[in-house]
Amino acid sequence: MQLTYPWFLLGLFAIAIPIIIHLLQLRKPQRLLFTNTGFIREVELINVRQRKVQQLLILLARVLGVVALVLMFCQPFIPAREEGKPLAAGVDMLVDTSPSMQAEGKESMPLWQSAVDDARQLGRAYPKSTRFRLLGHGKSVLIPAAYQAKLDELKLGAQKLPRMDELGAEQAAANALYILSDFQKSQVDATSIGKLGQSREIVLVPKVARAVGNVYVDSVWLSDAFVRRKTNMPLHIRLRNGGSKVVNDCPVKVFLGKRQVAAFRATVEPGKAMAAVVQIQVEAETTELGRVMTEDSPLTFDNTYHFTLQPAAAIAVLEIGNEPTAEALYRNEPLFSYSFAKMQGLNYGALRKANLVLVNGLPQLDAGLQDGLQDVVKRGGSVVIVPPAASNGRSSYQALFTKLGLGTVQWEKAAAGSPELREVAMPSAQEPFFRDVFGAQQRAVTMPKAAPVLRWSRTGTDILRMKDGESYLAAFPSSAGRVYVFSAPLLKEYADFTNHALFVPVMYRMAMLSYRNEQQPAYRLSQAMVLLDLPGPANPAGEPNDAASIRLVKDSLVLIPGQKVQGQQAKLELPAGMNVPGFYEVRQNGKLLTTLAFNQDKRESELSAYSAEELRQQIAPEQKNIRVLEADPGGAGVAQLGLQQSGVPLWRYFLLLTLLCLLAEAALIRFGKKARPKQQAVAA
Repeated sequence: MQLTYPWFLLGLFAIAIPIIIHLLQLRKPQRLLFTNTGFIREVELINVRQRKVQQLLILLARVLGVVALVLMFCQPFIPAREEGKPLAAGVDMLVDTSPSMQAEGKESMPLWQSAVDDARQLGRAYPKSTRFRLLGHGKSVLIPAAYQAKLDELKLGAQKLPRMDELGAEQAAANALYILSDFQKSQVDATSIGKLGQSREIVLVPKVARAVGNVYVDSVWLSDAFVRRKTNMPLHIRLRNGGSKVVNDCPVKVFLGKRQVAAFRATVEPGKAMAAVVQIQVEAETTELGRVMTEDSPLTFDNTYHFTLQPAAAIAVLEIGNEPTAEALYRNEPLFSYSFAKMQGLNYGALRKANLVLVNGLPQLDAGLQDGLQDVVKRGGSVVIVPPAASNGRSSYQALFTKLGLGTVQWEKAAAGSPELREVAMPSAQEPFFRDVFGAQQRAVTMPKAAPVLRWSRTGTDILRMKDGESYLAAFPSSAGRVYVFSAPLLKEYADFTNHALFVPVMYRMAMLSYRNEQQPAYRLSQAMVLLDLPGPANPAGEPNDAASIRLVKDSLVLIPGQKVQGQQAKLELPAGMNVPGFYEVRQNGKLLTTLAFNQDKRESELSAYSAEELRQQIAPEQKNIRVLEADPGGAGVAQLGLQQSGVPLWRYFLLLTLLCLLAEAALIRFGKKARPKQQAVAA
């Protein structure tokens, strides 16, 4: 037995108090009148013996009570002594308060609350000299009172669960580690448990939830990449059941801003997913904030899915040539912003802003234009090259093809007279470029004719081919963008493509594919980085050069993400303290750039978790330091484990002994006196 506070032994001097009382206690003799004095001596001897025994027993009860009371204040305990294992220097406690711990256990109590109660009970089982650390909620060392107060402050979803490799790299390897969690299969496996290492004692306490269903929104997307105002669009909603029970007729509502735009009911089998399509219409000119709300219980943390819809900006199309060929085509559609320029009057500012650049039959390409076209594909734009009929400037085209990564091309020799036109083959409806262009039933149609003047050696994606197998229109990836190359000029002597029905969908599709929008409808709080297109330079003229000028703002919360700006694209690293789902405004130097929607990691919604036996199977044989504690109603198993780890406290027993001594003293005083015999009448 050891004493936590041995200086309380000074209180043993209080034993002198009952001894002094015993010595000073004097009883006055009483006179008794008897008719016959022959029995006086015998009666007196009997009373004195009883009185001495009674007083000694009272003294013993008082002395023992004082000793027990003093030892109780000394906090005695029997330390745990496991062979070859020293006592832990402290205790590291990891209480999982992630959203999935909202599920209820067998006692109809949320798992996170049950975990907090177990952590509190473990803290009480250890001696007062033990020091605690509450991992995931600061790394400060806490005394038991501060540790209990810290547990009272825990809230559901207040902190992300630290990774297992971070726990294995903790410096305080001498501390015992307790992990109280639901151990979801989507986030924990043998690899992650192996990262805990073998250097210290680790106890895994799985919290098992009741079987329930949980419908959540897996993702939302649009069929069309272009969001047009006041136009009906199909919004696809993918629902998934992460629970173990079927959910019947789950209500689902869709909101844009404060307007409810759709509602339906869904039945989802456990572990399965289903997709629904609703028609929506964006009315605002700015970013529309949307929500998909499901109504299922008891898990409500994932009942709201946030997303944004940003009306598409006009696609900038720049045609460079001698005469405008696509002007009537693009100007009739408000989705495009068309401009035309000749080589001599080219505005390079417009070239830097264009999404699609159509180089149409220029006889010569100077070095400045070549570099400008190369910059277009570097920032993700598209370049369409229509070769010229003349042969005097073909070397400049070869230089451009080399810069764009197309390699060497072969030019056809100029034929005498009119070029021979050959028919283009019917494109395949399975080609992604022609998605939704052809109807369900393809009919035999007359295809355009062309006379190719060049062919290329590098293999690209053939969009249109000649019937003899040569390529007429091909797409090549280049840097972050695309390059489209026609093998024949668009002049009527070389092709009748501009008068064919395919001309409109092909030119429209090339322009639409040049539009890039890095902003997604929704993001997850678990992802590390977000790519964002900036509307202008990172630091416009006249504004201070701030290396961290971009902020994420949600109500009164302001976060500074790690950021790297390259040109007009920013890479934002989500800060560690960002764990609340919802809408976050992106501000640069106080100016609102856009709004992003963030949701919980969908792995949190997958409720499949390990039982104690399944968790043991994930532990490597060499990890002898890891134990799994079976779930026990009321936390009795957790308390017993705490006693095994730290020792058995004895102060309760000494308190009980003190009370028993007081009870014995009272009983001796009350019932220790012998009843007096009744006096009999003496005959005269």
